[in-house]
Amino acid sequence: MIEIIGVRFKKAGKTYYFSPNGLKIEKGLYVVVETARAIEIGEVVIGNRMVDEKEIFSPLKPVIRIATEQDFKTLEENKQKEKEAFDICTKKIQEHNLDMKLVEVEYTFDQNKILFYFTADGRVDFRDLVKDLASIFKIRIELRQIGVRDEAKMLGGLGICGRPFCCHAFLGDFHPVSIKMAKEQNMSLNPTKISGICGRLMCCLKYEQDVYEELIKKLPSRGSLVKTPEGDGVVEDVEVLRGVIKVKIQDNDIETIKYFNKDDIRILKKVHIKDDDELKELKNLE
Repeated sequence: MIEIIGVRFKKAGKTYYFSPNGLKIEKGLYVVVETARAIEIGEVVIGNRMVDEKEIFSPLKPVIRIATEQDFKTLEENKQKEKEAFDICTKKIQEHNLDMKLVEVEYTFDQNKILFYFTADGRVDFRDLVKDLASIFKIRIELRQIGVRDEAKMLGGLGICGRPFCCHAFLGDFHPVSIKMAKEQNMSLNPTKISGICGRLMCCLKYEQDVYEELIKKLPSRGSLVKTPEGDGVVEDVEVLRGVIKVKIQDNDIETIKYFNKDDIRILKKVHIKDDDELKELKNLE
């Protein structure tokens, strides 16, 4: 076992483990630590805790100190400098006529590097831009191209549910989301209804997927042959959460539609439906 603390550098960023270095550090405090890229300041989201060494990547970097009043002043100074750097970089992008959109600027806590995050449809030759920025700021410059999901995470906003973006509010990582999830949850496959502001499938499709997958295993799919209290029939539709099966029963030349509880039917032949053309056309949303 080894003692750790968990530190997060952004509101909904990943949590990284550090050695408390003999300090008693409570959740909610801020600490100064050395990371792979620079000296940084972050919020403690996990206080002193013992964990199995298999859960971490050794060796752990130690905490340098608990953040002081001067550290917070430095943090505020960096935020002001980031705003100024954003304006300068935006103007330089226009001067060089580059097809890119600046999203965010970040100073490392020790002010040894500035990171410029941008989006673009393709590759951008920003070598001249970097030279200009380096001559202005006199420190190391790094430009990073990010995707539309990362842009939404950085900028934040309100989703169609009226709540702040999950990625900006609390999601540390993006989890894979697929059209299959929307179909299994019986949602409309209209791109405007299952896509987030970023234009990709909504992250919240993942939240209930495990439950749906577990329930679907016990239910017949559409087209399956089932035995009901009123005779054999073919499944027309399934309400997964309610466990209600819509069945078409053929009695001579008369077709009737009946609804049964999942416990009142028995599957005679289960049909596995493959993705249709509509699903394939929507794959670019993933």
